[in-house]
Amino acid sequence: MSGSSRVALARNTLRGAAVVGGVFVIGAFLLASCGQVKPGHVGIRVNQFGSDAGVDAHALGVGTYFKPFGTMIYEYPVFTNTYTYTHSVTEGAPSDEEFNFQDRNGLGLSADIAVSYSVSAQLAPRLFQKYRTDTSGIIAGPLRNAIRNALVNRAAAMGVEEIYGPRKQELLSSVQNDVAAYFAPFGLVVEKLFWAGNIRVPEVVLTQINNKIANEQHALAAQAQVATVQAEAQQRIASAEGEAKAIALQGATLRANPEVLRLRAIEKWDGHLPQVTSGGTPFIELNK
Repeated sequence: MSGSSRVALARNTLRGAAVVGGVFVIGAFLLASCGQVKPGHVGIRVNQFGSDAGVDAHALGVGTYFKPFGTMIYEYPVFTNTYTYTHSVTEGAPSDEEFNFQDRNGLGLSADIAVSYSVSAQLAPRLFQKYRTDTSGIIAGPLRNAIRNALVNRAAAMGVEEIYGPRKQELLSSVQNDVAAYFAPFGLVVEKLFWAGNIRVPEVVLTQINNKIANEQHALAAQAQVATVQAEAQQRIASAEGEAKAIALQGATLRANPEVLRLRAIEKWDGHLPQVTSGGTPFIELNK
């Protein structure tokens, strides 16, 4: 091969490499300019520059979308998710997220709460317009604040014995209704709140509550025993009264019908006359 041929071949090789490299660069650029909305999510397109700057009013369904420079696509889940705000650093966030509140007497309490939520596909753009953050930001900020405020307000009208005892679920249901109503216009669907453990009460107060419950149980047991004794006594009285009435009725009947008594005596007679009769014959009367 002549020198000119080798030069031409080298040039063609360089041109081919340049073309391949250009295609690769263009492909990488196009790929980087695309955003994806995964299954189970809804997308919100946000334009940061130009005349169309702002949040797109229409949510994006599942798929891949062109995302030019200055455009971001955020995702919100439309399926049910659960998050737990807890004192433990091994669940939820790596920090203490427990809720602190007080009863009507100012007694300090705390609790872990879990929330199940989803996002309305139609209202997702409105949710982003309101809070300008992704799901994690909403969970850590607006949602937690709303739960805490509702819990503080509702618990302040109840005593610790009610909160820890019979009205525990009522309290959380009221908080859930308040939070759900607050977020409904913005498309965050608060489906359910759960106690993620026991409400934490000062040890001294907890001991008092347990002692009171024990005393109430003993009192109920004593009342039940008294009721049993009274019922048995009333049953015996009723039985005695019934027997006495039966005897009185029988006596009155015999007095009114003396022949019945004679008939019963004859029925029990074994047929032998007594050895001493004082001159009389038993059960025999002569008509005069």
